[in-house]
Amino acid sequence: MIVFSILGALISFLLFIVGKLAFVWAPILLMYIGFNLWHHFVTERFILGMTWTLLEIEVPRDVEKGPMAMELIFTNALYHASYKGLWEVWFVGAPHFWFSLEIVGIEGAVSFYIRTPSRIRDLLETQIYAQYPQAKVREAEDYSLKVNYNAPDDDWHAWGTEFMLSEHDAKPIRTYVSYGLDKPSDKENLKIDPLTPTIEFLGSLKRGEQVWIQHVIRPSKKDYHSHATGGHIGWVEEANEEISRMSAPYTQEFFIKPGQAGENGPVGVQIRLPDMVAGRVKKIQEKIQKLGFDIGIRVMVVAEKKYVSFDQFKNVRNASRLLFRQYANPDGNSFVMVNGAYFGGPYSDPTGLVLHKVQHRMLNRYRLRMFYHLPVWYSIEYPKYVSTFFPSRKPKIGVLNVEELATLFHFPGQVSQAPSFKRIESKVAKPPSNLPI
Repeated sequence: MIVFSILGALISFLLFIVGKLAFVWAPILLMYIGFNLWHHFVTERFILGMTWTLLEIEVPRDVEKGPMAMELIFTNALYHASYKGLWEVWFVGAPHFWFSLEIVGIEGAVSFYIRTPSRIRDLLETQIYAQYPQAKVREAEDYSLKVNYNAPDDDWHAWGTEFMLSEHDAKPIRTYVSYGLDKPSDKENLKIDPLTPTIEFLGSLKRGEQVWIQHVIRPSKKDYHSHATGGHIGWVEEANEEISRMSAPYTQEFFIKPGQAGENGPVGVQIRLPDMVAGRVKKIQEKIQKLGFDIGIRVMVVAEKKYVSFDQFKNVRNASRLLFRQYANPDGNSFVMVNGAYFGGPYSDPTGLVLHKVQHRMLNRYRLRMFYHLPVWYSIEYPKYVSTFFPSRKPKIGVLNVEELATLFHFPGQVSQAPSFKRIESKVAKPPSNLPI
């Protein structure tokens, strides 16, 4: 009892001190909250004024170029990295442009889409035709809006999930280079394209079944806390710090004997990395030699109940969880599911109301291509037990370089033979004559 009395008196004293100092911390706290709310307001106002275009790319039948051609498109058309000053950030609210790369299967028909700010459309089309002169690019209606806005409901099944990197962002996934697609070859039947399993799966969907895959990207602006300086750093600096952390157990410093010049610091460093660690370090160094993009990955599975039973829907849903296994690098990185629209057991959501809310929110986020610049009500990350009743599930983003990104999204050649994969005859299609110069 004496201990509790002392503890109660201590808490009362601390609360008294905090209350007396409210004139110091309260204005600071209110200013912090006010600045953040203002930033959300001006950014959302700017985004609401933006216009967007969804482009469908019809892939030519004979694609002779490998994924490296897509690297050039990403680099020349989508890497809009620039410095934004105080006025642009806090008063105009101008964000860095983001884009959505989408591979969609609707009842077995496979299509490629890129959603872009309308002002970038001409540049993007020019770069696509520069690499794929026989492709056909056209503006398309948003397929996601054809599903009932309130899904899941009496007419639609709906499920979604996001994917993130399982390891540190600096560690690479398995890319098309690992599959030998960086080497020219005229033997199409001998090529192994990691995107082929995805195309074949989307092409096998039956009536009423739809699977949507989106990669929402922007030039990397993700920041990290530096353990060396205590400040904020970008992904390249963070990758170098990760290399230092990996090398630390195998690093030895040499010091001058006391009394000699330079005794306050090391005069030499010797690093002896085991072959296994040296290989990992080399892969990280190779990754940061190419431009980096922030990326958020989201998959939606929807189905019409009049054509698809719940058991059939579950089969498609379970198969969709494996869409990124071929990119796993056991000695590097891989993708894992996060923020899935499901619960581990019935006791987690006995009424089913929270699950319905999570599924609907995932569908809404897909339609908005939302990963960056979240509205206030989406940007709050609630504690684990609170989020059971008020699910926040803030989107997770990682960093991939253009090589990794081109592995996830490129136009496959004849190695992909899905009959429902929409292609056009190479001899028919021509780049439009009115392309901007």
